[in-house]
Amino acid sequence: MRSPTRSAPRLAAVLAALLGLLVPLLSFATPAQAAATGIRIQNGRLVEANGNDFVMRGVNHAHTWYPGETQSLADVKALGANTVRVVLSDGHRWTKNSAEDVASVIAQCKANRLICVLEVHDTTGYGEEAAAGTLDHAADYWIGLKDVLTGQENYVIINIGNEPWGNTDPAGWTDPTIAAVKKLRTAGFAHTIMVDAPNWGQDWQGVMRANAQTVYNADPTGNLIFSIHMYSVYDTAQEITDYLNAFVSAKLPLLVGEFGGPPDQYGDPDEDTMMAAAQQLQLGYLAWSWSGNTDPVLDLAIDFDPTRLSSWGRRIFNGANGIAATSKEATVYASGGGDTTPPTAPGTPTVSEVTSSSVKLAWGAANDGTGVTGYDVVRVSGGTESPVTSTAGTSAALTGLAPATSYTFAVYARDAAGNRSPRSGTVTVTTSSGGTSATCGVAYHVTNEWPGGFQGEIVIRNTGSSAINGWTLRWAFPDSQRISNLWGGTATQSGTDVSVTSASYTAAIAPAGSVTLGFTATKGSTNPNPAAFTLNGSTCSLT
Repeated sequence: MRSPTRSAPRLAAVLAALLGLLVPLLSFATPAQAAATGIRIQNGRLVEANGNDFVMRGVNHAHTWYPGETQSLADVKALGANTVRVVLSDGHRWTKNSAEDVASVIAQCKANRLICVLEVHDTTGYGEEAAAGTLDHAADYWIGLKDVLTGQENYVIINIGNEPWGNTDPAGWTDPTIAAVKKLRTAGFAHTIMVDAPNWGQDWQGVMRANAQTVYNADPTGNLIFSIHMYSVYDTAQEITDYLNAFVSAKLPLLVGEFGGPPDQYGDPDEDTMMAAAQQLQLGYLAWSWSGNTDPVLDLAIDFDPTRLSSWGRRIFNGANGIAATSKEATVYASGGGDTTPPTAPGTPTVSEVTSSSVKLAWGAANDGTGVTGYDVVRVSGGTESPVTSTAGTSAALTGLAPATSYTFAVYARDAAGNRSPRSGTVTVTTSSGGTSATCGVAYHVTNEWPGGFQGEIVIRNTGSSAINGWTLRWAFPDSQRISNLWGGTATQSGTDVSVTSASYTAAIAPAGSVTLGFTATKGSTNPNPAAFTLNGSTCSLT
């Protein structure tokens, strides 16, 4: 992943409007398909060999730079992912991943019941990034791995090259992409092939969108899927839904092969729409990235530790339209060729503890012939549901609730094949009034700054001996700063006064523990730090 360079940020929107005229050029015709031996494309959809839809829900993992972090595959699976996109190198820019190493990665993906998307990263930004390699060189690398890859068509998708064109003459992307696809087919590859967009994967000039049908028709097997990377270019719902729907309407297969949520100096991606639209259209998505980013705001897990998910990681795995709620395991891993029988409903939850900001629930175990792998707790409000948390056991502590508020909860069970049970009975509970006093420390940092705006980070530390369960942090900006976006909580601002209430995943702070908030804000000519913070009414020390 790399953010694009845009001298005029709204140029993309203007071009997108013009490119809307090109949508009728995306023909509905598809080439005749060769006999499939594994994952393939059928009527514009990614399906398994048995014809079942396969919707990727997973993450990217930087294997080539962190070859020792192989436990990561098991960790992302345990959090519910059904796919992992693995970063490899063909040796042009980084150390080449050997055939033995790639074979080991595939074996570990299979052992963890994951579909494995393998990609060459050396092509990133070709034409603008001087160190980048070509798609042709990447194709040669895959051909050199043919003995390792043959026979893995049920489990492996080949992503020829990551973001294989920069912003310099992106129209040059089409012919090399076609040539690389044909080279692999001529070499005998029957796998589904994935191709990334130009403009550092974001296609903000619409080259892939306009030429997708031509590229697709060049593949004699029809087993080709396009990958769009959505970062700061995609900062409005309209841009996201227009792009995804253009491919769906044309019956051209597409997934979001990378995306981010935290804002950067180019804009603030609309990850909520990305995930909601992908779920509505049943398109795959693969979040960037598990861990090890040079910009840690994009780490889903801190230091490769699955117990230390960042706010971004909690959003991806446990948030609305997230992996825990929407992922289904590939049926190739199910015994008997495909487990489609859901577990029984769990028992109705009971309440064991209530505070002003938390509730502890327990429920009876569900039954399933192949084993229950986890439970999803949801909040029920009228005829709608919203995900709260996922757990492997039959109890959960729900935090970050509002005082003196009535909530209704229910539970679903999941099995290894991704089948979801009927919903349990519901339980309604009202939190107590009042709040939790706090002994606290706050560290406030400006992490990035630009004319008229900045990005900040706030670390809240529990310096007391008791856990904090639910909190409200308050401060006053000393100048004209104003919050524009915040993650890790919900912010309100009146004049210079800011109040942030905890999110469900940041509400609990153990003694000696901490949580981190991030935000972007506007500013005037100066940007002084706030002088004081209070947490649940208690003054915090500045650290």
